[in-house]
Amino acid sequence: MAGALLEQASVLLDKGIHSSRISEGFEKACDVACQRLEEIADTIPISKENPEVLLQTARSTLNSKVVNSHRDMLAKICVDAVLSVADMDRKDVNLGLIKVDGKVGGNLEDTALVSGIVIDKDFSHPQMPKVVANPKIAILTCPFEPPKPKTKHTVYISNAEDYKDLHEQEQDYFRKQVQACKDAGATLVICQWGFDDEGNYLLYRNDLPAVRWVGGVELELIAVATGGDIVARFEDLPEARLGTCGRVREVGFGTTKDRMLYIENCPNSKAVTIFIRGGNSMMIGEAKRSLHDALCMVRNLIRDNRIVYGGGSAEIAASRTVCDFADT
Repeated sequence: MAGALLEQASVLLDKGIHSSRISEGFEKACDVACQRLEEIADTIPISKENPEVLLQTARSTLNSKVVNSHRDMLAKICVDAVLSVADMDRKDVNLGLIKVDGKVGGNLEDTALVSGIVIDKDFSHPQMPKVVANPKIAILTCPFEPPKPKTKHTVYISNAEDYKDLHEQEQDYFRKQVQACKDAGATLVICQWGFDDEGNYLLYRNDLPAVRWVGGVELELIAVATGGDIVARFEDLPEARLGTCGRVREVGFGTTKDRMLYIENCPNSKAVTIFIRGGNSMMIGEAKRSLHDALCMVRNLIRDNRIVYGGGSAEIAASRTVCDFADT
């Protein structure tokens, strides 16, 4: 389209017509064409109770993609994702609340819509429970480890008793940190930093499931969604700063050791995650691009539920109107 307009503009420039006049003519032709399209547009009903039109639109969008063999399933996932975050009264959709993530492995039909947040982590100890219902979540940026001195120190150990005393002191630090979480009422700990096997074992023995090495961006997203505060010190951990959600579960994939955490039914956010599976990274990347197109199409239809028909009819109607206007 842009190339054709520039080609015609070149002809007009050769005739001595000023470029400003040509630009004004293009803008006027655009206004006339848009006005004609508004006249011939049909309005279709859009509602959460009857999403059939949205499904048809999403299917049509996915029809020409590499993922078209699963277009019915993917179209339903896209429509459900958009409707779950849409404000139908304001006719507004925040696509930022829809996270599209993927992991290599499995088949495309294993793609699922998760009502919540998906993070690429697992519980720190293999014997911790894989599902935590209605958890009280402590979101920490302080590590489970003894405090490190600001200056260099040397510890001399001359006998077994000295080593036992050092070990007991380290254990005491861990016990106080774990107990601070338990006293606050936490039933799940999500920590930005890691902790060694000693701290991991004490968390397991105290029935306190934990997740470690969670990135800062994901930590902020979890805090917003669960209504919790990011806590930098164990001493600043009252119950009021804990987050909550409907369920946190660890999900494994097939015979591989891949594990991911689903944080579902978050009270303070309508965020959802489309979790894509595929045989290789190229397929996942193509599926992400295809789903993004379908999400945008459904979003646009909710914002403005007017349509014009295809097959070149809309283009011909606009062209004839512009030609008739040019003759006046």
